[in-house]
Amino acid sequence: MMQAITRLFALLVLVASLSVAPVAAQDDTAPADGTASVETGAAAGEIERLTAGESPAAQLAATVKMPGSAPDYEAWARAAHRAEQALDASRASNDALQSLRSEMSQWRDRFADARAENSVRISTLRNQIGALGPEPAEGESESPAVARQREILQNQLELVETPVLAAQIAHARADDIISQIDILLRSRQADTLLSAGPSPLNPSNWAATASDINRTFHASIREVRANWLAAANRQQIRNALPAVIVLTIVGLALLLRGRAWSGRLGDRILRRTKWPSRGVWGFLLSVVQMILPIFGVLFLLVAVNLSSVFGVRSEVVVSSALAVLASVVLARWLGIRVFGRGDADWEILSLTSTARTEGRVEATFLGLAYGLHGFAKDVAEADNYSDATIAIIELPILILAGVLLVRIGRLLRAHAVEAEPEGEERAPFRDRLLSLGGRALILGGISGAALAVLGYGALGQFIIYALAGSIALIGVLLILHVLFVDLYGLIAGKSLDESQDALTPVLASLIVLIASTPLFALIWGARTTDMREIWKAVGEGLSVGDTTITPASVIFLIVIFAIGYGITKLIQGMLTSTVLPKTRIDVGGQNAITSGIGYVGYFLAAVVAITAAGIDLSSLAIVAGALSVGIGFGLQTIVSNFVSGIILLIERPISEGDWISVGGNMGIVKDISVRSTRIETFDKQDVMIPNSDFISGTVTNYTRGNSIGRLVINVGVAYGTDTRWVHQILTEIVQDHPLVTVNPAPQVGFMAFGADSLEFQVRAVLSDVGMILIVQDELNHQIAERFAKEGIEVPFAQRDIWLRNPEVLRGEGNKPAKDGGSGPAGGGDSATSKPVRDLPKDYDEGAGEAADGDGD
Repeated sequence: MMQAITRLFALLVLVASLSVAPVAAQDDTAPADGTASVETGAAAGEIERLTAGESPAAQLAATVKMPGSAPDYEAWARAAHRAEQALDASRASNDALQSLRSEMSQWRDRFADARAENSVRISTLRNQIGALGPEPAEGESESPAVARQREILQNQLELVETPVLAAQIAHARADDIISQIDILLRSRQADTLLSAGPSPLNPSNWAATASDINRTFHASIREVRANWLAAANRQQIRNALPAVIVLTIVGLALLLRGRAWSGRLGDRILRRTKWPSRGVWGFLLSVVQMILPIFGVLFLLVAVNLSSVFGVRSEVVVSSALAVLASVVLARWLGIRVFGRGDADWEILSLTSTARTEGRVEATFLGLAYGLHGFAKDVAEADNYSDATIAIIELPILILAGVLLVRIGRLLRAHAVEAEPEGEERAPFRDRLLSLGGRALILGGISGAALAVLGYGALGQFIIYALAGSIALIGVLLILHVLFVDLYGLIAGKSLDESQDALTPVLASLIVLIASTPLFALIWGARTTDMREIWKAVGEGLSVGDTTITPASVIFLIVIFAIGYGITKLIQGMLTSTVLPKTRIDVGGQNAITSGIGYVGYFLAAVVAITAAGIDLSSLAIVAGALSVGIGFGLQTIVSNFVSGIILLIERPISEGDWISVGGNMGIVKDISVRSTRIETFDKQDVMIPNSDFISGTVTNYTRGNSIGRLVINVGVAYGTDTRWVHQILTEIVQDHPLVTVNPAPQVGFMAFGADSLEFQVRAVLSDVGMILIVQDELNHQIAERFAKEGIEVPFAQRDIWLRNPEVLRGEGNKPAKDGGSGPAGGGDSATSKPVRDLPKDYDEGAGEAADGDGD
């Protein structure tokens, strides 16, 4: 019965993986056998030698933990010798080795505690010796007082370190013995899996198998009849009968009707809710629907135990059968939650309605096969079945489980094909993982059944049932991910699509996945002692120099840094919203102060967190030196940009909101970070410029300190226009614009005599240079309108184009000239024989050629 209850609770733990945590380290504080507190001969002799005639040492011995409080090293030596002999012989059973390992683990824990004794006093003595300075080199001497004090302190240090050294040596020996036991057990486990047993297809073993099953059945009935008729049990049965009847009725009611009752209640609740609360309530109600039948099974198990009717063999049969029911209930719940119903609000797998129904049925029958495997295993152990009988009984169960794994694997593959995105987009990681899992289930289901047929029943069972357990745990993780999405939508008030695309549910699922790693390891054959060893190693931490980094110190570091980070953000917010706006500091200076406070706060938070976590940064000096060399060679650009960013924040040649031009890029400064500066161009494009460009290059800041800027407009008028009148018109126009400053006043200059026009230039200082394009547009319109009204012509360049050989372009070739000569050969010039248009009567051919001598 206890085996069935254990397996039942293991299944419950698998489903209740909401807060899966690594297996805790073993806490064995009970003392080992025969651990009387006595001294070892070596330790006692050493102490006597050190304390003889030394009153300071004698005084010290009264204030520190002496070897008298240390473990019993003589008993330890006997236990270690016995364990080493058992390892050398390799004949002890697995149970005996497990017991021996537990004993060695208790000794090791005691030695670990002993290693920490006198740590404070040892540290104090070492600091005192260090304060005396380094020991004199060979040939040198020091004052007698210092030498005497150094000798006293050294003797005291040896005195307090003696039990610590003894504990360290014993701890190393115990740890080595435990490692050897683990290696031997893993080796035996591998040999068991890879060894061939009797073939279940051998007909000579079938009769013995039928006889064993028949013996178990009839022996169980005889046990029940004998216990019922025994006079010694009648009073006990009569006393327990009311409780047994009540437990049986309640257990059967919960097992048979608990799901229906909770389902009706859940329907009422779900009809009144919407997503995301509907999803959360749906999960909780489904858990209740699963828990009630499980409690029914537990009540029935308790009733069986209290009835006093069942014997050892019959109790194993009945309790194992009830455990099969529990396995079916759990598997059915997993199938419903993973594959879903037609009216379900959730969808974990993209499958058709028929495929969903098939998945639920196959998951339920896989739970049945898993439960039957446990039933057969318990009964075989209770009745001591032969290997041939076990192989024959397990074969049909194993084949059933293998077929179900293959069919479930096909469903996972079908989901991957159905959910595959169109085009070149890659499928999500979850779908690719499920596709890979589907292939593994198909391969494992076929190979496991084939191995069992060939006689490798242990290996076949290991493959199939490990895959079944793994797919069940993966199903639990998928269910939890859907729950996290619903909870995020409920808490954050997000829609379903936003919740599915959010990072928080993914991180929560990732944490649960990492925490479930020990469960996967246990499913695939790892022992709980292996998990404890790993957890113990993790708890002891990683040693870097004289510093040991443990998970607790890392968590403490993160918490302290988070507190410092939050305080820094709080101070920045206070400065930004309350203090700095009341000062006369410009916006750029306020941002620089806020950023500087942030960098200082983050640095102090990191230093305080590292110091509080007990991490000694001095031990990382060599690593820091190596990193500095790497920075000097490989990270020059990054460091240069970082330093330039700090200079920009301190000197503030540019600030957020400034209009600048640097390296051919012009725009408004939006953000200054320690590595780069982001500007927004007038095309609404973000350009990231390295900070070093601002320090080493030329930067034009149009709005530094003020928004005043100058506008220059060039204007041309035709020759013959009254220049004084043009000057007056331009001056009036520019002076009348409201954004043009009075002091300095705008200026109009007659700049030059151009090739086609008289060139004027309007120069005006604007109160807001950001409006320069608008002002330029308005002034150009006003100048054009005023010139048109005053009859002032704005000239433009005009050109006449002549072709030297138009007849060639017409395809006429060279024609004879009027004087009888041929074209160019006769000395004629075809460039003047046929112009593009008729020439004026007073046109001078020589002038035309001179004006257009370049053929343009």
